[in-house]
Amino acid sequence: MPTSVENLASVWASIDRLCSGLPDGDWDLPTGCPGWTVKDHLSHLVDYEARALGRPAPKHDPGPLPYLKNDMGRSNEIGVDARRPRPGPAVLEEFREVTAARLAQLGELTEQDLAEQTMTPAGPGTMADLLTLRVMDSWSHEQDIRRAVGRPGDEDGPAADEALGYFIRFLPYVVGKRAAAPEGSKVVFCIGGQSPVPVEVAGGRGRAAAGPDGATASLQIPVTSFAALVCGRGDAPDDVVITGDQGLGRRVLESIGIMP
Repeated sequence: MPTSVENLASVWASIDRLCSGLPDGDWDLPTGCPGWTVKDHLSHLVDYEARALGRPAPKHDPGPLPYLKNDMGRSNEIGVDARRPRPGPAVLEEFREVTAARLAQLGELTEQDLAEQTMTPAGPGTMADLLTLRVMDSWSHEQDIRRAVGRPGDEDGPAADEALGYFIRFLPYVVGKRAAAPEGSKVVFCIGGQSPVPVEVAGGRGRAAAGPDGATASLQIPVTSFAALVCGRGDAPDDVVITGDQGLGRRVLESIGIMP
């Protein structure tokens, strides 16, 4: 099974190929992430990985922007806004340089390094947890770009599986807590070609179920639509098919946006 570092190499190479073929006008296309263009997503990835290399954040104040809702958003905006005057191909060149340096750095990690405790954007975890978050974030932003420019791809394979696996772990919380599914109900998520993900409610809490049979509601969701919905993107396609309890299915769908 490929490692998270190998999956990062794969998704970054996929982003490079995608952005290498973009016409000039596509860089400024809006995306489902409020306030961000195609170029902004690439700038965000450059900025994060540059900081992970120990490079200082740009000394820049993006000023008040209506779509910034929290401290994380404001922090992310610094590196993005600082790169807005630069043309897309220049940001792509920086992306290539920074990700190559990061892969060289990550290639030196040992098993002991991966088990070390560290702080991640989702809270305390290990270095291995942090790398899974980087795979998820990188793949999700690739899909943001692909939806905006109308070039689908990279929807399956190890990197996509790792990103989707991260999202899937939150589905019991979505069903049991956010959607408040009734006791004894079962919701089955059929995400692209992935194996069905059954979640049941027992003792007032959502938990993984043994199998998909006897579903109260089932949601058939294309992979990229699932990513857009979980990340709360405004361009999530309206292509989810709900079978069974329509009310519960819609409530789950409305509750699925868990990423800040």
